Amino acid sequence: MSVRELVVLGTASQVPTRHRNHNGYLLRWDGEGFLFDPGEGTQRQMLRAGVAAHDLNRICVTHFHGDHSLGLAGVIQRVNLDRVPHEVTAHYPRSGQRFFDRLRYATAYRETVALTEAPVDVDGPLAVTPGYTLEARRLSHPVESFGYRLLEPDGRRMLPDRLAAHGIKGPDVGRLQREGVLGGVSLEDVSEVRRGQRFAFVMDTRLCEGVYALAEGCDMLVIESTFLDEDEELAVEHGHLTAGQAARVARDAGVRHLVLTHFSQRYTDPAEFERQARAAGYDGDLTVAHDLLRVPLPKRR
Repeated sequence: MSVRELVVLGTASQVPTRHRNHNGYLLRWDGEGFLFDPGEGTQRQMLRAGVAAHDLNRICVTHFHGDHSLGLAGVIQRVNLDRVPHEVTAHYPRSGQRFFDRLRYATAYRETVALTEAPVDVDGPLAVTPGYTLEARRLSHPVESFGYRLLEPDGRRMLPDRLAAHGIKGPDVGRLQREGVLGGVSLEDVSEVRRGQRFAFVMDTRLCEGVYALAEGCDMLVIESTFLDEDEELAVEHGHLTAGQAARVARDAGVRHLVLTHFSQRYTDPAEFERQARAAGYDGDLTVAHDLLRVPLPKRR
């Protein structure tokens, strides 16, 4: 049975707290695992969350600030220590290649796994598979930063009443799905488009075109909300979003489930992020993330 869920490993911003580890997020997408922004302590958080190195297929780094990337060294070494039997691909801004190199070879260890480096320098698709397309979009932060978006191909939903009207049943349904036409009846005559699921991951950024492009029509949007709205000037100065800004993006983009994360240590009441997001007009499913939380993707429309 396929599983699609977000496993939250850490939710702090620059400074971790007693209750919030540095960043780290694992997206389980059917049989693959996408690890986003492994900050310090990610390896231990994986252990606490029941995530193994074998679960990782792609590592996606938005940018090379420490709270989003210092855990890379430990994760890469753990992948090799555990002799993960499949290829692992790492995506990260090409401008940070020197940082990736230092983290990959921070200490001596035995390389046993094929780690493919796939740096990002332009907007667009990074990988296209039968189950998804992985895309990147440039964001606005003091250092180069990219957000990521996963799109499932559209499929078709069979309509029982139309099938019955055309007398199509049993094995003929599968034949029609495979061949596209059966006895003069086309697949389009007895089905409708079932839009594929969409997931986006947006970390450190000001409001920009890339934020909206990533969020558009998403079933789940994981987005930073480092600051509360009263500190919007600080957010703009340091290249971040407020809870209200993130929520308005989700509202305008038609996001079904909004996950707020990456919180400044200056705030002690997580509920205030939800209050401000609701005040901004977002009325979909809303999660204020905490460490070790599991959030299933919404069911297909």
